[in-house]
Amino acid sequence: MYTPLWVAYPLYSSTIGGTNTAGWKINPKISKDSQINVWDDSYNVHVGSFDSSDYIGTSKNYYARGHQVPDADRDNSATMHSQTYYATNSTPQIQNGFNSGIWSSLERGVRNAVPQGDTLYVVTGACFNKVGENRSVTYITPAKDTKSCPVPNYYWKVLLKVRRSEGQVVAASTIGFWLEHKSYSGESYSDYAVTVDQIEQWTGFNFFVNLSDALEVTAEKQNNWSVFCNF
Repeated sequence: MYTPLWVAYPLYSSTIGGTNTAGWKINPKISKDSQINVWDDSYNVHVGSFDSSDYIGTSKNYYARGHQVPDADRDNSATMHSQTYYATNSTPQIQNGFNSGIWSSLERGVRNAVPQGDTLYVVTGACFNKVGENRSVTYITPAKDTKSCPVPNYYWKVLLKVRRSEGQVVAASTIGFWLEHKSYSGESYSDYAVTVDQIEQWTGFNFFVNLSDALEVTAEKQNNWSVFCNF
C-alpha cells in the first residue's frame, strides 16, 4: 500500500529547534520498487478530483506529502532531519484545513509538551478503517509515478510521559488524539483527545507494553490534554 501505518519514536529537546532543511528522497534501506515516487514531485491531485494534471500551484485544496515523523521533530540533527524526508515517511494528507491546519497545530503542541530534560514517547499512525468498519478508500497516483496509494480515512497519535526513580519508571501518563481525515475550520486539536485505550480498540494495536500492567491500565484511561501537559 506504500503507506507507513505507524511510526514510533522518542522526542526530546535536543532533537528540535534547529534550522536544517532537506528534500524528499528515496529510502536507501528499502527497494525503490517498493516505494511510491514522491521525491520527484508531490501527489498533485486535488481533493475530490482524480485528474493528474491538477498541480499544487493552484488555489484548490490538494493532497500534500504528510510527514508521519514531523521534520520539525528532528530539525536539530541534519542526519535525522534528512530521514524524515524519506518517501517511506510520507502519506497523502489534505493540505488546507488538515496538514497545514489542525494536524500541524497538534504537532506543535506535542513538541511544546516535551518534558524538560526527559523524553516524550510518540506513536503516530494512519488508519483506513477502524476495527470492524468497512469504509471505502480513495486511491491516488503521484505526478511522477504510475503506482497508486491509498488516502487514509483517519490519523492518530498516542503519547507517553513517565517519571523515574533510581532508574525505574514509577509513574506514567498517556493521551491519544484521533482525527478523521478531512478539512477542519477553527477546531482545536484538544477537542479530539481520547484515551489510548480507545485508540487501541479502534486500531487493534497494543501500545506502551513495556510499562508495568498497573501503570499501563491507569495511564491509558486519561484523555485530558492539560493533565498530560502538566504531568
